[in-house]
Formats: sequence, structure tokens, C-alpha cells
Amino acid sequence: MKFSLLPREETFFKLFVESSTNVNEAAKKLLDLMENYENVEEKVSEIKRLEDIGDSIIHRTWTNLRTMFFTPIDRDDISSLGERLDDVIDSIEEAARYMLEYRIDTPTESAKELAGIILKCTEVLDKATRIILDRKSKLSELLPLKDQLHALENEADQVTSKAMAELFEKYEAIEIIKWKEVYGQLEGATDRCEEIAVILEGIVIKNA
Repeated sequence: MKFSLLPREETFFKLFVESSTNVNEAAKKLLDLMENYENVEEKVSEIKRLEDIGDSIIHRTWTNLRTMFFTPIDRDDISSLGERLDDVIDSIEEAARYMLEYRIDTPTESAKELAGIILKCTEVLDKATRIILDRKSKLSELLPLKDQLHALENEADQVTSKAMAELFEKYEAIEIIKWKEVYGQLEGATDRCEEIAVILEGIVIKNA
């Protein structure tokens, strides 16, 4: 079934694409931070700039929701999808900021691995929002992307579990505390991506 919308209003879908593109860019910056751990303050500042852009996008989404009587898809889905995309970039920014504020000497291999998974998640999200925007696409094309997000979140859980075990084997108490906070944000980013997968599935069901 083709994705037909009444009214023909693309504002929200363009905002979703703008947000997912911004989130994907932040994820690239995060992976670069983890893999090339130099000029840390400058790199964290750049991720913060992208997070500020994300805040602007979600505020515009809320403004449109308040002022638009008819919406092309369920209002709750618009709100939830916009908020979860914003949550992903918030988690990315906090993880990066903790690396700087906690004066972490060098990223762990698990941190690099999690950053790589986050980047893969955001690439899937970017594909998903472009499917929603493209009137020629079928909403059913979202379902394989939803499955990919679930799989990536499960992979992140396994990496985090292994990373936490290693903390208690190799690190002192203060470093354990620092890394628990960083890992919490990195895993949180993938958790929010999985929540988006649920929202995408709901959009498919409601608009089938």
C-alpha cells in the first residue's frame, strides 16, 4: 500500500529528516572522538553545537503541533518520534561531555564499539525518516529498519554487559564510576533508537 496523506502537509516529515541527519552527524563526531582521541574539547564542543541544533528542531516540531489543527499522522506519533530523536542526540552529547569533564585519559575498546553501533543506528534512522517523507515509498519498508534497530540495540546491550564486567576487573573505583556514567549514556542512545523502532512499527500499523 502506498503512503497517502491527507492533508498534504510535509512540515513534520521534513523536520524528522532534518533531525535524523543532525543525529547522524553527531554520531559520526562521537565515533571520531572515540577513535581519534585528540582535540577533545574542540570535538565535544562541536557535538554540543549539533545538540543545540537538535533542540531547535524539537522546539519547531512542538510549535507546529500546537498551531496545526490537522496533522498527516497521529499527533502522539509525531511528538514521540521527534522527542526520541532529540533524546538520542542528548545521550550522544552527554557521553562526549563526560569524556571531557571526567578527564578520561583514553577511550576503551567497548566505548569505541558502542559508538560504532550508535552510528549504525542513526544511519538506519536516517533511512526511516526519508521513507516517511517520500510519498512514493511504502510504509512497509520501515519494518526491516525496525528489525535492524532492535538487533543493534541487543548488540549494544551485550557490549555494555561485557564492558561493565571488565570495569570491575581492571579499573579503580573512581574510574569505574566515571565509565559507568559514560556507558550509561552510550547504551541510552541505543535504547532510545529501539524506542523509535516501536514508534515506526506503530506508524505502519496505524497507516496500513
